[in-house]
Amino acid sequence: MNAIALLIGLGPLIGWGFFPTIASKIGGRPANQIIGATFGTFVCALILALVQGTPLPTGASLFWSIVSGIGWASAQIITFYSFTLIGSSRAMPITTAFQLLGASLWGVFALGDWPSTTDKIIGFVALVLIIIGAWMTTWNEHKSAESSSKLKKAVIVLLIGEIGYWAYSAAPQAAHIDGMQSFLPQSIGMCIVAIVYGIYLGIKDKSEKPPLLEAVSYKQMISGVFFAFAALTYLISAQPNMNGLATGFLLSQTSVVLATLTGIWMLHQTKTRKEMIVTVFGLILIVGAAALTVIV
Repeated sequence: MNAIALLIGLGPLIGWGFFPTIASKIGGRPANQIIGATFGTFVCALILALVQGTPLPTGASLFWSIVSGIGWASAQIITFYSFTLIGSSRAMPITTAFQLLGASLWGVFALGDWPSTTDKIIGFVALVLIIIGAWMTTWNEHKSAESSSKLKKAVIVLLIGEIGYWAYSAAPQAAHIDGMQSFLPQSIGMCIVAIVYGIYLGIKDKSEKPPLLEAVSYKQMISGVFFAFAALTYLISAQPNMNGLATGFLLSQTSVVLATLTGIWMLHQTKTRKEMIVTVFGLILIVGAAALTVIV
């Protein structure tokens, strides 16, 4: 892996690291957050496509790129909901572990990443270490029946959401489409989900203002800019001539470090001293395991 590929592979560290914290900081319901995030991503993707002169894909490539965006937005609604249950600093490591299992295994077995036996050994050791590290960041010193119930509920919904994240990662690779070319149609798929979800909630709940008409939805476009940066660098990194899906995805998940720490510090999602120590060790495991993939 060369230096440029590694640098691009770590781009999501900034984008996805700040994305959940900024979305939580701006506030609103999950519907407001998904509308703003997807609209902000679409604007960035459209500007990039116009500046670069990137043509819109056609046929199967267009279809699978839109499906990819639909998968992400559907999963992200669930993730935003999990934030309301256990906070972003605990939810992000859980969804990270699930996404690693889904996307990385797809990359290895379906797309041929980590081709040699040595590559597979190093890669799977890294997977195990990252999952252990992610689990450590969720450890709670003083468990209560309520907190345990919320954690179980969050784990279940995030596991369901993994289906959408898997589609987001795997669909463009299955269609053999360039990341730059898939970015705009992906954002279109994201917006479709957000608009349909916003209209549905507006019709269903007459007691609240429709999310598409709330100002906070459009303030959330700031979070969409951060997501767009992360998504673009990830899509480029995941290409076979860069890092490949499995390694590119693992590198991108170092964003859980920043997402966890900013959630604790900026959103005041407090942890006890012991919880913080365990969390830090968990984050060190994640970073160390991701570094293993550099030699794959």
